[in-house]
Amino acid sequence: MKHVVFLTGAGMSAESGINTFRDNGGLWEQYNVMDVASVDGWHKNPSLVQKFYNERRKQLKKTEANEGHKLIAELEKKFKVTVITQNVDNLHERAGSSHVVHLHGELTKACNESKTEVIDIGYRDIEADERAKDGSRLRPFIVWFGEAVPLIEKAVHLVMNADIVVIIGTSMQVYPAAALINYAKKDARLFLIDPNDVEMYLPRVEIIKEKASVGMRILKEKLFFGS
Repeated sequence: MKHVVFLTGAGMSAESGINTFRDNGGLWEQYNVMDVASVDGWHKNPSLVQKFYNERRKQLKKTEANEGHKLIAELEKKFKVTVITQNVDNLHERAGSSHVVHLHGELTKACNESKTEVIDIGYRDIEADERAKDGSRLRPFIVWFGEAVPLIEKAVHLVMNADIVVIIGTSMQVYPAAALINYAKKDARLFLIDPNDVEMYLPRVEIIKEKASVGMRILKEKLFFGS
């Protein structure tokens, strides 16, 4: 059974109504990224950070997985499928994907300051003064700018052993995730699904210039029927 590895980013969930940071009207226009997505921002104003992620959780609770998410899960009928995502939402899991690696953390989890204690919190708020068992502040289980990406080595191993690698909805500008495609085997089949122009330095990438759902319909035909 061939192994398909998906590398997904914000564009994967955009059709579900989750705002991306880079688009016009996106989250970056409402918040300074370093205020809500960096270690320094957390230490400077933890209340603002908690407010930001509490809002994201409320939004996620009302959000449904889109057709693209569901088509990725459907591929498990014929392939071994692993999703490596930069997204912190749980829409891949809610669509039915069995193997999801979250590089940048998970919105429905919280942790202590040292990230040695992780708990499921679902969609509830984290209170500004809420504490973990060790007495430190309870914080979102998110990998912020200025922090290491603990699962990157696992992701590299998965890409290195994939027969097919599919990139969906990511600008391939955020490192170290952006470098993952470079670890693909020379004989691996590579796809990029994105309605926008994305700079890629691998000429053998097959580009499907569509949004996630439409692109996944095309990809499914290619993979199921060998085109």
